[in-house]
Parts: sequence; structure tokens; C-alpha cells
Amino acid sequence: MKPPGITEEQIKLRAFPFSLKDAAKDWLYYLPAGTITTWAQVKKKFFKKFFPVSRGASLRKEICSIKQYPGESLYDYWERFNKLCTRCPQYQISEQLLIQYFYEGLQPSDRSIIDAASGEALANKIPREAWLFIESMAKNSQQFGFRESNPTRRVNEVETSSIQQQISELTSFVRQLAVGNMHQAKACGICINVGHPTDSCPLLQEDGAEQVNMAGGVPVPRRPYDPYSSTYNPGWRDHPNFSYGNKPHNSFFNCPPGFQQPWQPKAQPSSSSSGNSLEEIVKSLATTTTQLQQETRTLVTTTAQL
Repeated sequence: MKPPGITEEQIKLRAFPFSLKDAAKDWLYYLPAGTITTWAQVKKKFFKKFFPVSRGASLRKEICSIKQYPGESLYDYWERFNKLCTRCPQYQISEQLLIQYFYEGLQPSDRSIIDAASGEALANKIPREAWLFIESMAKNSQQFGFRESNPTRRVNEVETSSIQQQISELTSFVRQLAVGNMHQAKACGICINVGHPTDSCPLLQEDGAEQVNMAGGVPVPRRPYDPYSSTYNPGWRDHPNFSYGNKPHNSFFNCPPGFQQPWQPKAQPSSSSSGNSLEEIVKSLATTTTQLQQETRTLVTTTAQL
């Protein structure tokens, strides 16, 4: 009920301060007295302060490019569209263009339902009639939901999650296998050979056999060096000081009889080859995994384009 002698513009001017809060309320409070006398002045100053040209252009762009999300109901899409229009009071877009933008952003299924329910093309209706019709359809979709049908999978679709799981399991298995090989390929501490443990080294067994022979009274056979041989002297022939050729020089040739030359281990290749082979296995696995992931992405992209 409107009091007598009071116009609608005066009611808006009186009620406008109660609709503001925070920064907008402070802005109205600090305006000089007598600045606003009409409702048109209120709208002009308010829009200029809180809705600059850049913000209005951004909101208009969102309205023009609005689209319905996959799985979004008609009611939710309609509500989102109305909220976007409310955020931009001065969008300056006609009602007919608003309906066109809304209709173009619909999913094909909802668009077909609206066309079938209207009985004719939506563009043939007058803007207000089309607006009320869409609003009625949106409210009806709110009351009665819809069942989402699971999309049928085709044969050429690829489950990337299962492939990733298989790759991770394969990587874990190869790592365990490589660690097991490292434990099995432990080198001997005496001869640095990988084929046997330290307690089973053949050099230990040979030294033990020599010690047993010496303890039992059986001397270790040695080659005699007889300087007074009646024939060709094999002792001088085999003596290191009288040898010719590239024979290895023995630094213990002047040792007294009965002296046993200390054992010297033969040089064996370093055990770093096992580490190198492990690194090569890991690098090869990483390369294979990367290639498989690239092929999977290519296959998924090709499948999506079909």
C-alpha cells in the first residue's frame, strides 16, 4: 500500500540506503549533501563507482559465451545464467539476444527437448514468451530429475590407470630383481672373484694343502738348480738372471732355500661392472616406460578424436 502523495521514485530513494553495506554504504555516507536528488542520478553514480567499463565488458563476455556443463541440469544452467545477468545490471543486451546466447549454450539433448516441447522454433516466439517458456521448462526439470546414462565404452578405448599400475608393478619387480642380483654377486675378499664366497676361496684350500704336506713330512717338490750338471744345465737355463725373452721378473730369486714366496693375488676386474649393469637396466627400464607412456597418450588422443 503506497501512501498518498508519494511517488515510486521517492520510495526508491528512501529505501536505497538500506540495501547497501560495507564499502557501498560508506560511499553513500560520504557523498556531499544534495548530490543525489533523482533516481537516475543514483543509478548513474552507483554504476560509475562499482561497475566500471572493464568489469562490464568482462561480464558481458561471460554472458555471450555461456555454455551448459556436461551433466548439468537445465534448471542449474538457467539459474547460473540468471545470476550472471544479475551481476551485470548494465549489460545493455536485449532480451532476444540473451535468449539466443542461452539457447546456443545448451547441450544437444536439452535443446532437442525444448524444441519438441515448444512445438516450433524458439526463435519464432516473441522474446518475453520464449523467456517464460524456458523458465517453466527449467522449473519442471528441478521437480523431476533425470537419470544419467553411463556412456558405452568402445573397444578401442584405453584404461590409462591400469596401464600406469602395470608399469609401476613392473618397475618395482625389476628393482627387487636387481637388488637380489647385487646380493648374489658379492665378490670374494681374497681373490676379488665374484664366483665364490670368501670362505670357499681356492687359494685358501691350496695354502692349507701345502701346510698339511709340510706338517706331514712331505716336502713341497721344487725344481733343483744343479750348477755342476754334466749336460746342459737346466738350473742355469731356468735361472732368472740368465733368462732371455720377455719372462716376468721375480724379485725373490735370491731367497735362501726353503723360503716360501708370499702369495700375491691376481688382478681381477673390478666389481663395478655389476653396478654399471644395474644402472643400464634402470636406464633401459626408464626409457621403455617413457616410450610406453607416450604411445598411451597418443592412443588416447587418437581414440578421443574418433
